[in-house]
Amino acid sequence: MSALASRLVRWQVRHGRHDLPWQRTRDPYRIWLSEVMLQQTQVATVIPYYERFLARFPDVKSLAGAPLDDVLVLWSGLGYYSRARNLHAAARAVTESHGGRFPPTSKALASLPGVGRSTAAAIAVFAFGGREAILDGNVKRVLARHFAVRGYPGEKRVENRLWKLAESQVPAKDVERYTQALMDLGASVCTRARPACASCPLRASCEARSQGKVQAYPRPRPRKPVPLRKTAMLLLLREGEVLLEKRPPAGIWGGLWCLPEISPNADPRDYCRRRLGARLASARRLPLLRHAFTHFTLDITPVVCQVAGASPSASEPGQVWLPLEEAAQAAVPAPVRKLLNSLQAA
Repeated sequence: MSALASRLVRWQVRHGRHDLPWQRTRDPYRIWLSEVMLQQTQVATVIPYYERFLARFPDVKSLAGAPLDDVLVLWSGLGYYSRARNLHAAARAVTESHGGRFPPTSKALASLPGVGRSTAAAIAVFAFGGREAILDGNVKRVLARHFAVRGYPGEKRVENRLWKLAESQVPAKDVERYTQALMDLGASVCTRARPACASCPLRASCEARSQGKVQAYPRPRPRKPVPLRKTAMLLLLREGEVLLEKRPPAGIWGGLWCLPEISPNADPRDYCRRRLGARLASARRLPLLRHAFTHFTLDITPVVCQVAGASPSASEPGQVWLPLEEAAQAAVPAPVRKLLNSLQAA
């Protein structure tokens, strides 16, 4: 066992995390669910979603048999919705192609929708006792600092170097504890901002620390201007109900229910006439709502519209009229839920 691995294993016993809800189990379903939710999302955010998912879908068969809408409802607010669509697709693949059992090898696991190389390795380690290297965001940071790996980890050349280092350090035994230690160290000690180097078990051998350049590693993503997009969302109300439209299956908020959107400069009366064959009794704008995505920022102008002369049952395919309270509980994106809740509170 390398010096790095032995230090990490000893440190994890005393200082690592041992009480997360997906620990102390070999159930690949629970481990897979947690690993997918933890992609790009912090543990504290994931825990309540994970527990609600298990209460509703206790096994892969129940998840595979559920409508996608039910899955999206539970995922709503967690972001990166392609993960939820892939989760559902992977559950179906496990039940239909693998007899309801998760395959035990990282190579087979990586063939499932939404399961990349590192996620597959983590499942193989924690569920099946495999000897695999992981390389999630936290681990990239730990290794880049410890070995002073230059460059942005999103570049293939740098990522390949980090994979080689990750593979070279995997011990022959205690792989599960070692893997958990890497995750724990990156999450709690070797953090992106203000790392706690004084309490790090690797401080004596960390090259970035010896150079006095811990913050220089890893190099951050090259900064590009974040585009600003603008839209108007129509809160079309009729007799206590609001109109929702289903988004296309791919893209931002794919498969979720959303409020009808128009250009911020367009007249909501035109939309109402064309799509609903109705007229508006009134339309008022609410304060701007800004929502940040990874690659762009969206400015939403909410417009509350009272619809006159349209039956709530008169809707095109992909449209539905729902009571406000019910709409807020549907599979809607976080900013839409925020707008619907604000109407209920008004």
